[in-house]
Amino acid sequence: MSDLISDGKTRVAWLSTVANLNAPTVAELTAGADYTKRITPDGLKIDPSTADVDTSSLASKFDTKTAGRVGYDTELTFKRGDNPTDDAPYSTLKYGVSGFLVVRRGVDYTTAWAVAQKVEVYPITCGEPQNSSPAANEVMKFVSPMKVTDPPATAATVA
Repeated sequence: MSDLISDGKTRVAWLSTVANLNAPTVAELTAGADYTKRITPDGLKIDPSTADVDTSSLASKFDTKTAGRVGYDTELTFKRGDNPTDDAPYSTLKYGVSGFLVVRRGVDYTTAWAVAQKVEVYPITCGEPQNSSPAANEVMKFVSPMKVTDPPATAATVA
């Protein structure tokens, strides 16, 4: 048995449109902006949460629950760039901008998008960008808070 190492095996793209969340096409993914190299190593945060629904009754002697609504706490931390191409996430992901965040995991970053790959597709509206405080020996960074606006396709297959 061996472990799957994540270093260099994640790809993140920003798409303005996707026709089918469950089956984004290679053409759509290739046309999107690849922001992987601008995200810090710990900068991809997509944390799902599931609310509890209390199913206990007045007669209960034990608290029972079932799964309720799902939500996502989503934000990306980016390195700022010293030219328009490298600073594209900062100039693009402004307050109120909507699009689709696509994440591919477990495949070498350099591998091109291909049919049958598994990806996650999140419909997103961006919050206000947050500039990170300056620090010695660090690159300039900003955080893009993102709001998942509709149910995502967390097990989509590239068409």
